[in-house]
Amino acid sequence: MTKRNPGTDVFTELGHTPAQLGFSEPAHGTGRTFPAEVSTSEISRQWTQVVTLLRKELGESTYQNWLCLMGCEGIDGGCVQLTAPSRFKRDWISSHLGEALLKAWGAVNGQVLRLDLRAKENAPGPSSSNISTNDAVTVASALPAQMRAENQIDPRNGQYGRLGAPLDPRFTFEDFVVGKSNEFAHAAARRVADSDNPPFNPLFLHGGVGLGKTHLMHAIAHAIRAQHPERTVLYLSAEKFMYQFIKALRDKDTMPFKEALRSVDVLMVDDVQFIGGKGSTQEEFFHTFNALIDHQKQLVISADRSPSDLDGIEERIRSRLGWGLVADIHPTDYELRLGILQGKAEIARRQMPDLQIAEAVLEFLAHRISSNVRDVEGALTRVVAFATLVRRPITVDMAREVLQDLLRASERRITIDEIQRKAAEYFNIRLADMLSARRARAVARPRQVAMYLAKQLTARSLPEIGRKFGGRDHTTVIHAVRRIEQLRESDNALNEDVEKLQRLLQG
Repeated sequence: MTKRNPGTDVFTELGHTPAQLGFSEPAHGTGRTFPAEVSTSEISRQWTQVVTLLRKELGESTYQNWLCLMGCEGIDGGCVQLTAPSRFKRDWISSHLGEALLKAWGAVNGQVLRLDLRAKENAPGPSSSNISTNDAVTVASALPAQMRAENQIDPRNGQYGRLGAPLDPRFTFEDFVVGKSNEFAHAAARRVADSDNPPFNPLFLHGGVGLGKTHLMHAIAHAIRAQHPERTVLYLSAEKFMYQFIKALRDKDTMPFKEALRSVDVLMVDDVQFIGGKGSTQEEFFHTFNALIDHQKQLVISADRSPSDLDGIEERIRSRLGWGLVADIHPTDYELRLGILQGKAEIARRQMPDLQIAEAVLEFLAHRISSNVRDVEGALTRVVAFATLVRRPITVDMAREVLQDLLRASERRITIDEIQRKAAEYFNIRLADMLSARRARAVARPRQVAMYLAKQLTARSLPEIGRKFGGRDHTTVIHAVRRIEQLRESDNALNEDVEKLQRLLQG
C-alpha cells in the first residue's frame, strides 16, 4: 500500500477542506492536522460514503454478505472503530476486505490511519483486529497471526482454529443460477438454510464435477450465518476432515478434535467420496455423524455420486447418508449455461462499463462448451481477459480463436457416432435402426432423442446431423429437437431417459 508523505496536504489531494471532513486546521509549523470533535451525523455520512465506494468496487454480493452487516461506532484520532456481528465475520473482513476498507476511508477522510475492527460483545474470542497504514503487510497478516494462536482446537470457547475451510463470498444463493438440472437441489438447500430445525437430515447433494455442489454448500453456510449468527456452522472437505483426524491421532490428542466437531450446530462435509477405503477416518466420521443426528444438529454432505454408488465406503455409512434427502444435480442444459453466462457477463460489464459482449458470443459459448459450469465460466473469463489485454472486440470468431483448445477437447469427448451407439444400447434397438427409414415408434423415438442430444452436445450443424442419421434433411432434425423438447416438459419418463443418456455421454 502506498504511504502518504507526512508533508502532503491530504485535503488538497482529495479535493476536500479539513472543515468539511470534521478536522481542525493544521497546527502551526507542523504540516499535520489534528482531529476535531466529529459529530455522529458526520461519522454516519463518512461511513455511508465508504460503503458506497466499496459497493461499487467490490460488487453487490460482497456488500450483501459482509459490508451491510458492519457498523461504524466512531472516530478516535486517526482510528476508525468498526463492528462486525460475529468473530468469524470480523476475521474474514479483516483478512479479505481490510486493505480495501482502509483505502476507501483514506479517500473519504485523509486523516484515517488505522481501523479497529471489533466483534460484538456476544462473539467469543479476541475482540478486535487492528489494521494500520503504518505497515502495509498488517492488513494481510492480521488474521493469520490470530489464527496461529487458535491452532489448538478448543470447543469450550468456540475457537475452531484451522479445522474449517473458509467460505467463498461469491457462492451465495443470489449468485446461483437455477435451472431444471439443479432446481430440486437448490430448493432443498434453501429449505435447510431457512429452517430452525433440520427439515431432513442429512441433506446429501451429489453430481458431477463443476455442477454447483460446493456453491450450494457455501450458500447454505452464508445464509445460516447471516440469519442466525449465534449458530456454529463448520464447513470442511472430507480430505481436511481426514487430515485433521490423522494429525490428532499423531499428536495423541483426539478429544479436542471430537468435541469440536460434535459441538457445532451445522456440519458440512464436501466430497465425502475421498474417505473411501480409509478405515479409521470412516470410523470417526460414523461416530460424529451419529452424535450430531442424535442431538438434532444439521448435516450437509456432498459427493460425486449417490450414496449407494460410493466405492470403498462402509455399508453402515452409505445407509445413513441416504437417511435424509438425496438431491441429484444433473449436467447443465443449454438454457442454464446461457443463464450463467449472462449473469457473469453482467458482472463483468459493471466492473468494466466499456466492455461489450454480444448475445451471440454467449450463445456460442453455451452451445459449444457443455461439460460443466466451471468450464463455461472459465471460457468467458478467458475471452474477456484476452479482449481487454489485447484490446480486441469480443466476437464469435475471436472466442473461437481464443478457446480452440477447449473446443477441440469438447468435440473429442462426444461425437454423433458415440451418441447413436449409446442411445441404441440404452433403448435396446439395433444401431442400424438409427440410420434406417423405419418409422415405428419404438425406433423413431430413440432416433429423435439421439438427434436432440447431437444438437445439444456437439458442435455439428443441423445438415451435418441429418446426414449422419441416414442422409435426412435438416428440417427432420429440427422437428426431432422440438418434439423432444416438448415431450420433456410433459413426459417425466422420457425426460429421465434423456438426462440419464446425457450423463452417460458426459461422464
